Order: sequence, then C-alpha cells, then structure tokens
Amino acid sequence: ANAAWAFARTGVKAPELFDAIASAAVSRLGEFNAQGLANTAWAFATAGVKAPELFDAIASEAAPQLGQFNSQGLANTAWAFARTGVKAPRLFVAIASAAVPRLSEFNS
Repeated sequence: ANAAWAFARTGVKAPELFDAIASAAVSRLGEFNAQGLANTAWAFATAGVKAPELFDAIASEAAPQLGQFNSQGLANTAWAFARTGVKAPRLFVAIASAAVPRLSEFNS
C-alpha cells in the first residue's frame, strides 16, 4: 500500500510496479487494515491504473471493516471506486450506511 501511495502521490508513471502490486495485494488484502485498503484504492485511482480484480477484492475486504475506517478513508474509498468506474453497489451501500451516522466528521 505504501509504495503504491508514494508513486501515485508523486505522479510518476510506473505501470509495471502497479501491476506487480495489484497481483501481490489481491491474495494479501486480508492482512490490510482499514487505512491500507483505503490507501491502496486511492493510489490506484490516483495513478489511473485499472485493476478490476484488485478493486473487486478490496470491495470484499473493505465492506466488513467499514466500522474501522475514518471519515477520510470512507470518502477516499468511495472516490477511488467512482474514479475507476468499478461497479461495487454493495460496497457503496455499506459506505453510505457507515457514513450517515458520522456525517459531522466529514469536511466540505
């Protein structure tokens, strides 16, 4: 998650690196905490890297952990899925349910 975040943040194009991270991360997402899941989704979306298998796996792992996400993690995850065009309706319903009682935590 940290390497993907760093490369996305700098804007350096590294498609081979992102492909390798996506391949490795899919089987290890169960080890990621809420911030790691959100940061990974954000990094791939920011870098413009299409990784539908990774995003499908993130959706599956993130949904049961949404109570552990902070407001920025919820927003970043929703944004990443919207930005990449990956359809994850169950995740969006779960994010909305997690966000509603915490709306005061979100900034404008």
